[in-house]
Amino acid sequence: MARDAESHSADDRKKKEEIEARNRADAMVYNVEKMLKEHREKISEADAKQVESAVEDVKKAIADGKLDQINSATDKLTTASHKLAEAMYKSQSAGQNGAGAGPGAGTGAGADGAQGGTEQKDNVVDAEFVDVEDKK
Repeated sequence: MARDAESHSADDRKKKEEIEARNRADAMVYNVEKMLKEHREKISEADAKQVESAVEDVKKAIADGKLDQINSATDKLTTASHKLAEAMYKSQSAGQNGAGAGPGAGTGAGADGAQGGTEQKDNVVDAEFVDVEDKK
């Protein structure tokens, strides 16, 4: 049995890689489709078509089941999804700037209580507590 397992270890490893690639591709398709469905209005139609095309390519590669084809299609989908994320980030950033909040609001220099030149008061008092009864 041990010799039989050793003789088929390369085939098993290849099959495992194929299954893992298929699972990664399938998960990526699900996530990108969900992201596209939720944020389609934030990107251009050309970018949306490119993402949909890449999703379809991955689905075809999964159906064919060839490792190289799945990896190649997944890489293209990754690139297309980066463009989707970039477009979403740009539209979100533009929306925040229009609402009065600068990029990075809430992080960096603006996080220490000063926002837009006005300081916010928290009514926090730094004090020590001493129990008077313990000293008697």
